[in-house]
Amino acid sequence: MTNHIALYEPLMPANTGNIARTCAATNAHLHLIEPLGFSTDDKHMKRAGLDYWNKVNITYHESLTAFIQSLPREAHLYLISKFATKTYSDIDYTDTTTDHYFLFGKETTGLPEKFMRANPEKALRMPMSDNVRALNLSNSVAIVIYEALRQQNFVGLERVHRYPHDKLK
Repeated sequence: MTNHIALYEPLMPANTGNIARTCAATNAHLHLIEPLGFSTDDKHMKRAGLDYWNKVNITYHESLTAFIQSLPREAHLYLISKFATKTYSDIDYTDTTTDHYFLFGKETTGLPEKFMRANPEKALRMPMSDNVRALNLSNSVAIVIYEALRQQNFVGLERVHRYPHDKLK
């Protein structure tokens, strides 16, 4: 079982770099759905991901349709949107026999409305006040992936790590 983070037409290189770093930390597979609003050679994206790029499994998709067609039939697909009625933390992610795909929309417009209307049962949201339009994309990814990992008992991740100069020793 693998957790997957998919970004639909991301615009901001720093967000994608931060998300790539989160994917490296969580062993999540990153999917980038084109067109991208930047070059993957962008210095801001590289800086945000630092030296973790070689640790990230990245797949590029020509379009949303191509991404959807690439999914295994039995995969769990979740659409993360502020327009959803179900909350991300109310979902059971403990099925470790099937991959989980978390699809996030473009920073400015989210996922296409027609696609969302065709798949309302897959849509999940994070509770928030109406003081903001939306949470930052990289923060949203971190919130959702860590809830899934918590429910999956952080499979494959270190729960404790000792450093040579550990401040807690």
